[in-house]
Parts: sequence; structure tokens; C-alpha cells
Amino acid sequence: MPNDKDQNLSPEEDSKEKKYSFLQETIKPKPISREQLVKQLARFAVYGVILGLFACISFFALKPWVEEHFYNDSMTVTIPEDKEPEEGGEDAEQEDAAPAVNADSYEEMMASMNEKAEEARKGIVSIEPVSQEKDWQEELMDISGGTAGVITADNGQEVLILASDSICEEASEWIVTFRDGRQYSASLKKQDKNSGLAMFSVPRESISDATWSAIKVAVLGNSNLVKQGDTVMALGNIFGYADGMGYGMVSSADYKETFYDGECDILATDIPAESEGTGILFNMDGEVIGLIGASVWNDSETAMVNAYSISALKTTIEFLANGESVPYIGVYGTMVPPQLKEEQGMPGGVYVVDVDPDSSAMAAGIQIGDIICEVAGKNVGSVVSYQRAVLETKAGRQITIKGKRLGAEGYVDVEFTVTVGSKE
Repeated sequence: MPNDKDQNLSPEEDSKEKKYSFLQETIKPKPISREQLVKQLARFAVYGVILGLFACISFFALKPWVEEHFYNDSMTVTIPEDKEPEEGGEDAEQEDAAPAVNADSYEEMMASMNEKAEEARKGIVSIEPVSQEKDWQEELMDISGGTAGVITADNGQEVLILASDSICEEASEWIVTFRDGRQYSASLKKQDKNSGLAMFSVPRESISDATWSAIKVAVLGNSNLVKQGDTVMALGNIFGYADGMGYGMVSSADYKETFYDGECDILATDIPAESEGTGILFNMDGEVIGLIGASVWNDSETAMVNAYSISALKTTIEFLANGESVPYIGVYGTMVPPQLKEEQGMPGGVYVVDVDPDSSAMAAGIQIGDIICEVAGKNVGSVVSYQRAVLETKAGRQITIKGKRLGAEGYVDVEFTVTVGSKE
């Protein structure tokens, strides 16, 4: 129904009301579609790129002029901070490419290493003098204070065990504990105090079948192939108790230990050890590559597993395994450096640094300062060649050693008749 206000208007007023009524309506802008919005943003982006290009061109064009007029002094160098790697970047791609290390793979790796160590343990024994007394703590904890040994050979009559000769002092009987825990009496077959090695024997017929199934003759590997970074395992009495085990890597294979009539390469590792610990160093193929002894660099506060290279000792081990004396002359020497040959006119050979007072070298008249050039007809120019020449002789044999001695008018020839001895 029409309201009262419409009824009271005159025809003329009513006509004006209708004529201007559109001015009271609200005009809304036409909505922008998504397609139009995308086109506008793209247009703005193009404008931004164009402005950026102009800015870069202007910068490089004006840079020489600005540097010439405003930067005559040296500029402060600023090292930017490294950025944290972004997720999903190159680091993430590299991680995806490399095999992931997780708990399962770590356990698998350790299980594989433990399996190899368990196999290598079959060639390890603990040997101790029968007269050795244990203190109450060792008795209570059932700790063996023996020295670690390695089963080196089986000659058909005896099982031969190589160990340190430190347990030979004031002892005539020894007990060997094999991998299965059974103990057998052992006797000393031969020892060499110069190298610090001893060979013990256990009669083959006394070993039970159960023990035979638990032991094996260890394989002596080629330690000359060992290099820095190789993974190794140390087994034996390395922590002050029998049957210890440690993994690590070779930290250095470049050092040598010099002794009378020779030298030996040292395999240093990053495996912690007890300062008086003994044991055997294995590669991951289960081969013996070193003998761990308390005499190898044990004067440091932090003891580490360091071993005598097995390759340098194989000739000595062969003598001991066959019950033969290791040839010994008693010269502590070093190679004459090429620089001294040129600068001071010293002859090449082995310079005598020291002579064992109780040796055949001293008895023959070899003195400190002499230079040995020939041993038993073989030329020697280094400690290694001298050591090889000595070991190719036999204890009790008489040989000729030739060399040079510094006199008033320079070096003169000297010759010595030496009866090769042994140090047992």
C-alpha cells in the first residue's frame, strides 16, 4: 500500500522526486577477475626488471668515475659470514647421494668388525710365568696379568707362540691360556733380548680337541702396505687385562725405532691403551701387522697403542721359531746423510753412534765414529741394508767388516774380524 507521504505530494512534486531518485543509489566498481590481477602483477614485474637493468647499467657506467673522485683511500675489507645451508639445497642433495648412516647401519658395521675380531682372537693367547703372584684385587676380579702372545706357527710337534721377552726374567715355567679358556704348560724355545721377542712352545700332543677347534695359527701380514688412515684393531692385554679389544686407525706409519744392529718401523694409532699394555695389531683382514709392546713410546702421559711393524721382524721371528740364535754384532748406527757426504767429504755407509760394551763389535775394535761400508762381503749404505747383512750371517760365524775411520789426514780404511754373537 502507498504510504501517507506519497499521498500528500502534489503531482509536480511527485514528478521531481521520481526524476532525481537515481542520485541516491550507490555505484559499486566492477570486480577485477583473477586473470586481470595476474596480468597487472606481470606488468609490474616487467617494469621492475626494466628499471633494474637501467640501474645496473648506470652503476657500472658511473663506477670508474665515482672511484676516481671519491675512493682514493684503501677500502676496508669485509669478510661476509658463511650462510647456513638451506634445506633441500646442495648439501641435502649430497646427503641423499651418500649412504645414510643410522643406528641400523652402525650396528651392522660394528657387528661385522666384531666378527672379524672374534676370528682374529683365535690366534691370540695370554702367557704368564707360573711364579707370578696376583694381588687380592686381581684374584677377586679374576684378572689375568699375563702378556699377550700370538700363535705364530705349528711345526707338527709344537705350537709356537711369539710374545714379549719381558716375562722371561726370573722364570722357568709359563702358563698359556688359549681362546677357549683352557691352560697349558709352555716352555721357552728361544729369546732375543735385542729385539725384545721370545718364542714359547706348547707340545702339540697335550692340546685337546676342544682347544684345537677354538684356536688357529695367525697370518702374519705385510705391514709395509699399511698407510695412514687405515682401520685397525688391537687385541690382547692392551688395557692391563687379558682379552681386551680396541678399534681405531693408523695415525702415522712414518716413524722408526732404532736399536742395536737395526731399526723397525712403528705403526702409531689413535687407540688408547694402558702404559704397560701388550697385544697384537691386526688389519681388517684379520692379519697381524704389528706387535704392541710396553717399550714402544711408553714415556708419554697419554698412552696409545703403538706397534712394531711385523714385516721388519719376520727374519727374527723365523730364527726364534726354528730355535736358532738371532745374529748380533752390537753396533748402534745411523745412515750418513748425503748432505754430509758433499759438505764434509764423509764416505757413505753406517755411522757408528754407539757400541754395546758386551758385544763382538767391541771385542773386534769397532769404535764410535767409524763408518761401516761392508759386512761379510755385502755393501751397506743404510741401517736397513746393514741389518739385512747381519741377519744373513749365523751366530758363531767369523766375518769381516770393512769401513772408514777419521785420522789426522782424513778417512782411512779399517778392517775388523768379527765373530757374530747373539743376545739371549
